Amino acid sequence: MKIKFGKYHALGNDFVVLDGSGYRFGRARVCRLAVDICSRREGVGADGVLLLTKSKGVDCKVDVFNADGSWAEKSGNGLRITAAHLRKAGKPSARFRILMGGEESLVSLGKPIRGGFLVKAELGRPDFRSSHVPVKSRGKYVINHSLRIGRGSVIATCLSIGNPHTVICVDDLDFDWQALGREMEHAPIFPRATNVEFVKVLGRSKLRVNDWERGAGATGSSGTGAAAAVCALVMMGRADRKCEVQFATGSLFIHWRETDNMVELTGPAQHVMTGEYDWR
Repeated sequence: MKIKFGKYHALGNDFVVLDGSGYRFGRARVCRLAVDICSRREGVGADGVLLLTKSKGVDCKVDVFNADGSWAEKSGNGLRITAAHLRKAGKPSARFRILMGGEESLVSLGKPIRGGFLVKAELGRPDFRSSHVPVKSRGKYVINHSLRIGRGSVIATCLSIGNPHTVICVDDLDFDWQALGREMEHAPIFPRATNVEFVKVLGRSKLRVNDWERGAGATGSSGTGAAAAVCALVMMGRADRKCEVQFATGSLFIHWRETDNMVELTGPAQHVMTGEYDWR
């Protein structure tokens, strides 16, 4: 089966974009396709798949599938990549309404850059209620609170940015954070698993983050992860609502608007290649 695709990245977090209107894909089949096409050695190679379909009232509906075949509620980088793809596919607008994970987001193209654009996306409003993250806790919120993970414990803040996040402040990122992220991802206290952000505070308007993504591992950057880090640190009184979030691959910019509680994410989205995948 020949499947046309576009590949994009946002600060190294790469996705294969598929137009689902030309194919009949059931959920199980898409999950298997995601595993195959995302393989770094046997496929195109990516952290995930963005499956675009038509939906009334919006420019498109997007389903996110991780490299392990699992479905994800939201991707901030995925939203921005979708807008860049729609423009490349011939839509003349610079503003798109995109449905992802049941929530509609306004995504706007900014200045052109090599292979793409700077793109701003509204990610929704953060939710710190334990039952909505979700995280198993006796408290209504988990903010700068001790969580038992395996035989140890960590001080963490849990929240949802449309998908679950656990934010851990550290003094230094020079430790095996990937091993801890891997252990935390599927810890029993997270019913739907969790993304994990390790955050070093560089100043009230600048954070350094290493991100472990549920279903994909270390991805270089994460849009919702950047947002989660800023929102968590704001709640702890350690950061401003406008922040630069540095990853090893570059910076994303977060604005948690005080007027309406909406989180905005700004960063690059760039085209890598267009091709045809021979899926057997």
